Amino acid sequence: MKRYNYLIVGAGIFGAVFAERMTAAGKRCLVIDRRDHIAGNAYTYEQDGIVVHKYGPHIFHTNDEEVWAYVNRFARFNRFTLGTVANYRGEIYSLPFNMYTFNRMWDVTTPEEAEAMITAQREAVCINEPKNLEEQAISLVGTDVYEKLIRGYTEKQWGRSCRDLPAFIIKRLPVRYTYDNNYFNALYQGIPIGGYTKMIANMLAGAEVRLGIDYLANKAELDDLAEKVVYTGPIDAYFSYRLGALEYRSLRFETETLDKPNYQGNAVVNYTDRETPWTRIIEHKWFEFGAGDPNKTVITREYPQTWTPGDEPYYPMNDEKNGSLYAKYQALADKEKNVIFGGRLGEYKYYDMDQVIRAALDAVKSSTA
Repeated sequence: MKRYNYLIVGAGIFGAVFAERMTAAGKRCLVIDRRDHIAGNAYTYEQDGIVVHKYGPHIFHTNDEEVWAYVNRFARFNRFTLGTVANYRGEIYSLPFNMYTFNRMWDVTTPEEAEAMITAQREAVCINEPKNLEEQAISLVGTDVYEKLIRGYTEKQWGRSCRDLPAFIIKRLPVRYTYDNNYFNALYQGIPIGGYTKMIANMLAGAEVRLGIDYLANKAELDDLAEKVVYTGPIDAYFSYRLGALEYRSLRFETETLDKPNYQGNAVVNYTDRETPWTRIIEHKWFEFGAGDPNKTVITREYPQTWTPGDEPYYPMNDEKNGSLYAKYQALADKEKNVIFGGRLGEYKYYDMDQVIRAALDAVKSSTA
């Protein structure tokens, strides 16, 4: 008999949910992570009483009532609602795209006027069936909004021309003909009071956790400990890149503490011009209003960068080439009968947090069916 029922590789959201559910069902779980902390990219820590999102902002949002009820078992959520500000060369716009945005851009005040401007700009470039991100963006919001608020930011984020990016990337951004600054179309939204690390720690309370362990460097020894493996790392790394490396975009963060009460007046400000090297600045204290030293603030500049093996992979490059390569790795994964591949890297998919939790809950149900 093996010592554990499940070896769970990765102490992020997918791994923590799987471990919590299986531990509650009486299974023995060992959770490992190569980092020195739990919670994956949702990891938070305190600085001067301010909860800092180390790997970029994470706002929980969902319409899935089961998922919402589940996370509220492990944390109390505040009522934070994301309303992003865009800074284009000193001009300030509201995000997501809404009537405040269109009023600032064109001095229009009604939905009819805004729709007329967008229709005219779309027809001027004769777009019928958008073939790339640029065409999709112009068809949604017109050329002016595209040039000022989408093009520079997107090309910095992905390191490619918008003409070389697939159209579907921009479809997830909301466009509203109302004065509504709420970024997400979600019934439930907020951030765990005290941060995500505390929430994940509560999920992992019943499982054994070991940090600073590289699974792939010790695979045979670790596999021998458990009946099954739940793997949330990069799927191509699991197979030693035998078919080639999947592509990602990576990020670099610069965080500093400032001796002032307020730096930018908003949790997230996007810099949408091409010349500014960072895509956004996060001011962490506004995620949990009233917390922390009132005379200090913590900000983080976020810089996209080219990913190379060894860097932290953040965003899968969801294009035809990488999709085809992933399908081949998925075929290999299907043959690993005692391994469950999950999460953003294990499934090479951009997941919101609620989608990761749903996928983990479904994986538990499949494993216990």
